[in-house]
Formats: sequence, structure tokens, C-alpha cells
Amino acid sequence: MKTTVVALGKIGLPLAVQFASKGVEVIGADVDQRVVDHVNAGTEPFPGEDQLGEKMSVAVAAGLLRATTDTATAVADSEFVVVVVPLFVDLEGVPDFGWMDSATQDIARGLKPGTTVIYETTLPVGTTRTRWAPMLEEGSGLKAGQDFHLVFSPERVLTGRVFADLRRYPKLVGGIDEASTQRAVEFYEAVLDFDDRPDLARPNGVWDMGSAEAAELSKLAETTYRDVNIGLANQFARFSDQHDIDVMAVIEACNSQPYSHIHLPGIAVGGHCIPVYPRLYLWNDPDATVVRAAREANAAMPQYAVDLLAAAAGDLSGRAVLVLGAAYRGGVKETAFSGVFDTVKILQERGATVYVSDPMYTADELTALKLPPHQGEAVTALVVQADHAEYRDLTPADFPDVDVVVDGRRVTDPDRWDGVRRVVIGG
Repeated sequence: MKTTVVALGKIGLPLAVQFASKGVEVIGADVDQRVVDHVNAGTEPFPGEDQLGEKMSVAVAAGLLRATTDTATAVADSEFVVVVVPLFVDLEGVPDFGWMDSATQDIARGLKPGTTVIYETTLPVGTTRTRWAPMLEEGSGLKAGQDFHLVFSPERVLTGRVFADLRRYPKLVGGIDEASTQRAVEFYEAVLDFDDRPDLARPNGVWDMGSAEAAELSKLAETTYRDVNIGLANQFARFSDQHDIDVMAVIEACNSQPYSHIHLPGIAVGGHCIPVYPRLYLWNDPDATVVRAAREANAAMPQYAVDLLAAAAGDLSGRAVLVLGAAYRGGVKETAFSGVFDTVKILQERGATVYVSDPMYTADELTALKLPPHQGEAVTALVVQADHAEYRDLTPADFPDVDVVVDGRRVTDPDRWDGVRRVVIGG
């Protein structure tokens, strides 16, 4: 069961630690020497993942987890290889396989007969069979499905709660053949534990999806559904604004019926998953008009939020506006596809003097992100971009010159903002 985890990022490192917690000897492979040094020292290379520091220090001290920059050698010493290397997608939905290609070539150099290679990075449908199999074969001289096993098994966790999500959700697996799938099922059954889920149609655990393609589509489908659902919620919210309707009351009423599961509207859809994977789906299925329309609707929400501010405050030229929240969601120090960037850009185009603050970021960190940090300057308007818990307690006393608040996440307490015009998306 010796296992290599390739890429020790915010998903890969918790996975490696989880495997080690089940008594599996794990080698973590990463191109970043700083990350490797941190892991070998038993210290977290990044903050914010619940239980990671404690679990990792135990695994390292027990000799069950170590790290290296030599992927090929680690693979040669392993029976299983789990790949969690990032895949980047441009704004047109074209995937950049550069990092994954490089990692796959390194894996191929160390690949030996009998090894099972499992990709967990979200991929366009068909990638495991048509891209990784030939690349691994070419670099190793071995035959996929004959000399080594090849599987896709999507990660389904959120940063900050990876260990809890690993227990909560079924592990989906699909190989390029039946033998590959069975090897992956046996592996994950040995290294994961699952919560009891009486709400599921079948027992929580490792689910055989029948093929690599079905497993690939499962991840794209579940994240694309969320983007489309949020797009629909945003459409309802914009309509409600035009007709003086409280969209949240409508959504609550609709969701009281078991066949309605309307999500929440908001200023932006950010993160590594929801705004990205629909683009991968569209790369596979360019005629998916519903998916494309939802993605466009969600991408337009920062502009809509600024329009709400202008409608409430008047001309924004010269206005000092503070955007609250650089992170793409509350409680997570991550700005991937965060709505802050478009919100700041649009405000600046409208002539506003814009500042950004975030309880998780220092002024220097915001500057490095090319965001103008707020350092005590007087502001007259607020735009809430992230739902950090700290914003629930804000009052006009914190910003005495502010006369308009656009809360794009409905996180502020309306009772605390008496006397200040507070605007939310969807009434």
C-alpha cells in the first residue's frame, strides 16, 4: 500500500495525511522545495485547514509521511500514485495541461508494472483515457490496463474542511477497465472512513462509476449544476429588484417543497471549482446553451452590484468606496476567481476611489494582489464582497462617513445599520 501523492497543495497534502492516518506509508511529491521542507519538518506549509497541523505532525513523527521533489523515484517506490496537480483554465474555457503534463511525464519515468495511477484533479471528459494513458505508456514503455492500472476519482472536498468532507461524501471511482476500477475501490476503502448517510440511495462509501468517463462527468456535472442553479437564483434576484420583491422569502418558500433546491444569489461566484468547471464542461459540450448562459449571468454580477450602488448613491466619480472581502468566500484565505477583482475594476472605471480590506489579508498581501489596501482612509460607501463572519457585527460606528452599504452576501445585520441605506441583491 505504499503510496505517492503528487502535488502537496490544499487538497493533496490533506489527502496524503489522511492516507498516512490509516497506516499507509506515503511519499508526498512536490516541485516546491519550501513545501517539501515544511512537510518533512512536520509543519503546515499553509494555514487554514482544520486538523491538518495536528494530523500531519503525528504522521511525520510516526514515519508514515515524508516529502520529496523527486516524483519519479517516489513513484518507483510505490504501489499507488494519486495525482492532485492543478489544471488551469483560461476565460475562454481552454484548459492548460502544462503542469499536469509535466507531472505525468515524471510519473511515467518511475512507473513499474502493477502500479495503480489515480487522477483526482478535475478533468474534461475523456482526458484520463485519451491523454494520460498514452502519455504514461510512452514514458514508461508499459501498457495501460495491461501492465498498470489507470483510474479517475474526483476530489469532492472544500478547503478548510477536507477531512470532514472525505467522510461525508461518497468516493467516486472509474477506471479505464474493470480491473483498474477494482484496484481503486480496494485502495479507497482501505484509506478512507465514511459517515453514515441514511439520506443516500445506497450506502456511503466508494462508488464504482463504471468508467473513467462517467467519473469525470460526475465531477463536472455536480459543479456545473451549482453554477447553473446560482445563475438562476441571480436571475430571480434581479427580477425581484425590479418588482420590489424579497427574493429570499421567495426562495425559502420554494425550497419548503422537496423538489425545489434554489441556491442563494450573490455578488460573485468564485473559487477553484464553480466558476471553472462549467468552462471545462463547455469545452467538451460547446452547445450547452443553459450552462453558457448561467456562466455569463454569474460573471455579470459584480457589474450589477456596482449598478445597485450607483442607483443608491448617485454618481460614483470621486466617491471613496471600501470593498469588504478579497477572499472568494468567507473564512477562506483564497482569492481564486474572487469577485473582488471585477468589483474593484468596475468601481474604478466609474471614477470611484477604491479600497479593499479583508480580515485574513495584510495590506502588503493585498498590494501583492494588485488590490488597493484600506489603511484608515475615510470612505462613504461599502460593498460587501465576501461573507466573513466578522462583517456580521459591523455598525455605522465603524464607518461614520458611510451613507450607503451594498451587501452582496447578506451578511451584515440590517438592524445594526439603521439610518444608513443598506441595499441587498434581490430586495
